[in-house]
Amino acid sequence: MYNTLRLEKEGRIATLILNRPEAMNSMNAEMMQELAACLESLKEDTTVQVLLLKGEGRAFSAGGDIKAMIDPDAPFNIEGVMKYVSRIALALYTLPQITIASVHGAAAGLGCSIVLGCDVVIAEENSKLAMNFIGIGLVPDGGGHFFLKERVGVSKAKQLIWEGKKLVGTEAKQIGIVDELSSDGLGWSTAMSYAHKLLQSPIAAMIATKDILHAGKVKELELILEKEAVAQIAMRKTADHLEGIEAFVEKRQPAFNGK
Repeated sequence: MYNTLRLEKEGRIATLILNRPEAMNSMNAEMMQELAACLESLKEDTTVQVLLLKGEGRAFSAGGDIKAMIDPDAPFNIEGVMKYVSRIALALYTLPQITIASVHGAAAGLGCSIVLGCDVVIAEENSKLAMNFIGIGLVPDGGGHFFLKERVGVSKAKQLIWEGKKLVGTEAKQIGIVDELSSDGLGWSTAMSYAHKLLQSPIAAMIATKDILHAGKVKELELILEKEAVAQIAMRKTADHLEGIEAFVEKRQPAFNGK
């Protein structure tokens, strides 16, 4: 059904697998479109009560596909991409399931936004989480501003976004970005155990609580998604973004000039 994802269901548990392992599950326009459609379809699935998200291969997701951003043979439609990204964030936040992110390897950029949009984040000790849009002169998208400040507060969110630091799982747990740690290699089994524990709980009441707490925040998320889209489209046209992309490809430190 999908080219870049796998959706597997077993009883009341569904697993959504990002499936571009050759590219560390970096997200091109096709994956973003499929992810938006997949999450929106799950909003109508009353048979599923827990959704687990993970990445195939050696990472959760390296974020947006930078190679796709600079491919001269396939012009990058930032306006269209931002629509997919906003749909992903809004669908994820309003899902009528308990969502669990299982993080191994890297969860960077948009991948990090998606992780933080989940109800429960389980990460391996040496996984790496990074809201690192700043490294290529961009702002967080996918609701990254919203999800991060919901977890750590506005002041800390600004610091983390501006710094763009890679946090290992243990550091991320200390500041509240990660809920549960596992040993390296045991993240997925830990996430599955957590999911089965949820199913032995009065999970309908838990889902109702999620809906109650999220309902009043949906308009705020929509506003932030609109502002992220406007800002990202503007940032794509800056000299700093071009320098950041070129430095990334050339594996050197960027020289930003604030323009």
